[in-house]
Amino acid sequence: MITTALTRTLVASLVEDAVTAPSMHNAQPWRFVHRAATDTVELYGDPSREMPRADPDRRALHLGCGAALFGLRVAAAHHGLRAVVRPLPDPGDPWHLADVRLEEAAEADGEEGGELSALRPALAERHTSRFPFTEERVPAEILDGLRAAALLEGCRLVVPGDWHTEAVMGLVHASEMFEAADARVRAEIASWTRTGAAGEDARTEGIPSYALGPRQYDVTSPVRDFDPPRRVAERGAARFERDPQIALLGTAKDTPREWLAAGQALQRVLLRATLDGLATSLTSQPLEWPELRPLARDPLSTTGFVQMVIRVGYGPRGRATPRRPVSEVLAFA
Repeated sequence: MITTALTRTLVASLVEDAVTAPSMHNAQPWRFVHRAATDTVELYGDPSREMPRADPDRRALHLGCGAALFGLRVAAAHHGLRAVVRPLPDPGDPWHLADVRLEEAAEADGEEGGELSALRPALAERHTSRFPFTEERVPAEILDGLRAAALLEGCRLVVPGDWHTEAVMGLVHASEMFEAADARVRAEIASWTRTGAAGEDARTEGIPSYALGPRQYDVTSPVRDFDPPRRVAERGAARFERDPQIALLGTAKDTPREWLAAGQALQRVLLRATLDGLATSLTSQPLEWPELRPLARDPLSTTGFVQMVIRVGYGPRGRATPRRPVSEVLAFA
C-alpha cells in the first residue's frame, strides 16, 4: 500500500523532472499518462516527433524516452518512492515504451534509492555544451565512476584509446559529408533548429540559436554544427580542444529493449558527470548512418553496438534549452 499521496501535483512534479532529459535535436519525443487506479505512469513515444530520415528505426527516439524514464526514477526516489519499471509492456503497441508503478520505498531499497535521489540536483544542472573544452584530462577515477554508472543500467561505457578516438573522429567527418549530400536530412535538422531570426515562431522544442555554440576553426572536436548554412547571425568561431575526450555507450544487443536501457544509462552517466564537475555533449551523427555506425565500435571490445558517443571534459556547462510544459506531455486517466 502506497502511503505517499500521488496527487496530480506530485505526478506533474515527477514528469517535470523527467523531461529535463536529452533527446535527438531536443525533439522531446515522449508522452506520459498517469493511471491513478494503479499508481502507474505510462510512457509513450510521440509519433509526431519522430525523424523518419535520420532515425527511421526510432532508435534515437527510444534513447531519449529512456533518458526521460531514468529521470522519472530519480524524481520518484527523491520523493521516497520506488519506481518499478516494466519495459515494452504491450507487444501490440510499439509506441507504449514502459509502465512505471510507483510504490512506497522499502527499507531494502535504501541504498539504490539514495543513489538515485543523490542525482536529482543534476537534473536541472545538466545541459549539452557545444562550446570548447580545455585540454585538462578527466581523472581515471571519475571515468571509472561513469563506467560504473553505465553498468548499473546493464550497459557498457568504453573510453577509447588514441587510435580509436581518431577513428571515431574520422567517422564524424564522414557523417558530415553524408549529411551535406542528403537534402532531406538537412531539411529535417533545419526544422528543429531555431535561428533567432525576427518573426520566427517561439518554440518550446528544438535547438535554440544560443545553444549552437561557436563554429570550429579546425574541426578537432566531435561537436555537430547545426547551422552549416550560416543562418544564425553574429555566431562567432573558436578553437576547440585538439584532443577530445570521448566515451562510447554500448549494448550487447540492438533491440528496442536495449535502446531503452541505453537511454537510462545515458542519463545516469550524464547526471553523474554533471555532479563530478564535467561538461558534456552528445554526438549521434556518425551513428545515424548504417554505413558508418558499425565502424564506431572497437573490434576487440565485447560491446556489440554503440548507442551514443559522449564528449566529456572541463568547460562551459551550456545553457538550458526549452522544454514543453508538463501540461502538453502528461495526461491523467
